[in-house]
Amino acid sequence: MSLHPFALLPLALGCSLASAADFPGNQGDWVAQSFTFHTGETLPNLKMHYVTVGDPKNPAVLYLHGTNRPGSDVLKQDFAGELFGPGQALDATRYYIISPDGIGIGQSSKPSDGLRMKFPAYNYTDLVNAQYRLITEGLGIKHLRLVIGNSMGGMQTWLWGTEYPTMMDGLVPMASQPSEMASRNWIMRKLLVESIKQDPAWDNGNYTTQPPSLRLANALFSVGTSGGDLGWYAVAPTHALAEKQAEERLRQPPPGDANDFIYQWQSSADYNPAPYLNRIKAPLLLINSADDERNPPQTRTLDLALKQLPHARLLLIPESPETRGHSTTGYAKFYAEPLKAFIESLPHAQ
Repeated sequence: MSLHPFALLPLALGCSLASAADFPGNQGDWVAQSFTFHTGETLPNLKMHYVTVGDPKNPAVLYLHGTNRPGSDVLKQDFAGELFGPGQALDATRYYIISPDGIGIGQSSKPSDGLRMKFPAYNYTDLVNAQYRLITEGLGIKHLRLVIGNSMGGMQTWLWGTEYPTMMDGLVPMASQPSEMASRNWIMRKLLVESIKQDPAWDNGNYTTQPPSLRLANALFSVGTSGGDLGWYAVAPTHALAEKQAEERLRQPPPGDANDFIYQWQSSADYNPAPYLNRIKAPLLLINSADDERNPPQTRTLDLALKQLPHARLLLIPESPETRGHSTTGYAKFYAEPLKAFIESLPHAQ
């Protein structure tokens, strides 16, 4: 799952993927010494890169990004421009917003730093534990006003609620659900990873140039699991326009490093907070879109989960030609006002 805000936003669907930030922020690094992964493997020094906006004296908000996207995506106009301004939901004069690069992504420690496929196998719980250490040890923050995340970050937001239930006043997982990684969501991820691993040019991770399958596999996955039926039809209603969209994707460079990419998508394999939902204490606002290909509401899997959470509610963005399937929640205009109302309703920690 993916701001985009932003992971795998379809090209030409109205959101820039430029590397330059649209909203000013500060960057930093912190090193967790002797970090132990869920497998028992360790790294003596795990670097965590992060972006911040606002004054550290203000209540802290943790934002968690999508797969294969850096934490700096939080600064994009479609997110920050709708939420960080004066009087907006995450007014940067009132909150201290922190957005870390997850393990394996951006400028945090990752396989392409040198270990390649010998890098410890990490999962989403490892990412959450590293984020917790950054927040508490690195930045000295004892409590969060809000944890909010999109796609992979939304999945990690559920885990924050189960692993550190008293750490936050509120939770806002987006483009996600708290159920086992299964169905088309996992099948597509598995095929994505295997299409790279089975490319002879991958050479068990010892390539000198990026394997050609990386670029094509990413294009297929992004079109197949993001964009929305009405959204795609709005931009490619004719054969000529669909051909143009395909050609644009075929011209795109590889989405980073192949080994990093494999680790990122494999890391979701054992995700399943469902058995631990009773641990969640904070009020929760789940924001999903009706046309989300990876989290289709038609399966009704969310119904059982939400019944276990008396302080949770769902905001389901209706499908339209303006929505973009799994990528919809990268556009904060769809939920800026309900998010503001939810934050203002939250009790403060005593």
